[in-house]
Amino acid sequence: MTATAPVTERPAKKPKREQRFDEGTGRLAATLLSPTLLVLAVVVLFPIISALRESLFTSGTRLDENGFIVKGSTFVGLDNYLDIFRGETGDRFWNAFYNTTFFTVVCVVLETVLGVAMALIMHKAFKGRGLVRASILVPWAIPTVISALLWKWIFQADGIANTLLGSQILWSTEGWQSKLSVVIADTWKTAPFIGLLVLAGLQTIPAEVYEAAKVDGANAWKTFTRITLPLVKPALLVAVLFRILDTLRIFDLPFVLVGQHKNSVETLSMLAYDEASNVRFGPAAAYATVLFVYVAVVAYLFVKILGADVIGEARVKKPGGGGGRRKKREVQQAPGVAIGVTASGGGN
Repeated sequence: MTATAPVTERPAKKPKREQRFDEGTGRLAATLLSPTLLVLAVVVLFPIISALRESLFTSGTRLDENGFIVKGSTFVGLDNYLDIFRGETGDRFWNAFYNTTFFTVVCVVLETVLGVAMALIMHKAFKGRGLVRASILVPWAIPTVISALLWKWIFQADGIANTLLGSQILWSTEGWQSKLSVVIADTWKTAPFIGLLVLAGLQTIPAEVYEAAKVDGANAWKTFTRITLPLVKPALLVAVLFRILDTLRIFDLPFVLVGQHKNSVETLSMLAYDEASNVRFGPAAAYATVLFVYVAVVAYLFVKILGADVIGEARVKKPGGGGGRRKKREVQQAPGVAIGVTASGGGN
């Protein structure tokens, strides 16, 4: 009788883990973006931290409690911020805050309307379209300071503006006329920017969408409101957001066109510049910090309320959460659904 060796069972092999197609891309993306992030930290983050630190100090020559002259920087905490809202400085700040907000609202609204109209014109196929596109985009290509000088010559006492109006309006003095001159010059220069971005959005709309709407009996207005505006909305919101952020920091146009120390056109950027030019770097940094917070809050509210997609739909949610909202958004952006909505609305 022979003894048989016990049979040992081999351990079952673990199933191989399926490798995702995007595995490792996060580390690669971080490696590729690190030089850019480093440059941004040097040219953006460091100046912001330096400005915040400078706003807590005051520099220059002063007398201490014993009557001795003290030079250099002195830590004052939040006094520079509190002084912004006190007395004559407070009146000047709120005037600059009003002017900044006024220019932002009025200019951006006018530029949006004119920019969309320019985009619709440039999108049409007609003879000489290239020449029209070039002529519309020329004002945006001109540097702001050069544009301000051109309009300053136009708005001179003996300039072409007064000649056409048949009156003698002093455009560079205090009053509504100085505000109007800034609005006209800024709208003329930057409306083509919005038109260019909206034109890029219009060129992505399939022609079949308009053909289906035409077959369903949609008129020009319903085609514009039911197809063009919804499909061009992402590009339009990004363009408007960029213009809002740019106009909140408006400085060179009113500075060159009208001049400084004019209450009618003085903005927060001009106020910070005036403090810095008088070697009051602490208050200047405080004004700049307040403007930075104002711009950041406006940008956050704009993106949060209107949903401006500033990163090109890069924030894709995981399949486990928020899938319904993602699918809903994709359905709303599908051309076929847009046709159906327009067809149902165009026949009424």
